[in-house]
Amino acid sequence: MEHMRWLELLSTIRIGSKKQITEQARSPFHKDYDRIIFSQSFRQLNRKTQVHPLTQHDGIHTRLTHSLEVSCIGRSLGMLAAEKIKDHLPVWISPADVGAIIQAACLAHDIGNPPFGHAGEYAIREWFDDASHGNFLQALSAEEQADVRQFEGNAQGLRLLTKIDYHPNDGGMRLTYATLGAYLKYPWLSKTIASQGDRPASQRAKFGCYQSEKEVLQQIAEQLGLIQLGEYHYCRHPLTYLLEAADDICYALIDLEDGIVLNML
Repeated sequence: MEHMRWLELLSTIRIGSKKQITEQARSPFHKDYDRIIFSQSFRQLNRKTQVHPLTQHDGIHTRLTHSLEVSCIGRSLGMLAAEKIKDHLPVWISPADVGAIIQAACLAHDIGNPPFGHAGEYAIREWFDDASHGNFLQALSAEEQADVRQFEGNAQGLRLLTKIDYHPNDGGMRLTYATLGAYLKYPWLSKTIASQGDRPASQRAKFGCYQSEKEVLQQIAEQLGLIQLGEYHYCRHPLTYLLEAADDICYALIDLEDGIVLNML
């Protein structure tokens, strides 16, 4: 049986970076957080729906405020969990560092979402499913067509983080592998449309990487020592489960407040 090791899982190496700079004041993972929060892609979350679209109430959550709250809860969960296993962590990693990794990953967890959240994803998928728009897909392989017809915010997020912002096609934000690993909720590629059968656009299986970033996915997995389950298909980074827990806590509890404010509950 294969095993993963914290030594690799908490890697401070940056994807695409040509140099390693050490600061006493900020850990590499705090730098990740700063790079994400100052990015254009993160700012754009301010106009994207969390649960309730087109509301005129300025106290209702957007994807940006939701992401900030998730990052706070994720940091706390990471520090609490790391305290319990600190004897097994590399000597240079503190519980605060683990909290910072999850905080940064949580901050980015919705960064690839389109306007109107999941409804926006469904609209993009359904548009490309329309046979009258087939001309846009003619030059793509079956796998690339599946990516477009199953537009997925998580995969778009990986693209933004590693290819688009700051250093286009040269590492993107150049985050640490540890933060990227914690971000990857679905470290595998999409399936072709045929394998999805006749399922509606809103019910297709989630994935975390487009064909265009599959080499990036492999690079992240190899650097972190993620167990390979198939071709371009890896097990999750352990810290990803805390990211999901933080997201679920906010979604299931804190976002209920919006329904009360809007007199829907």
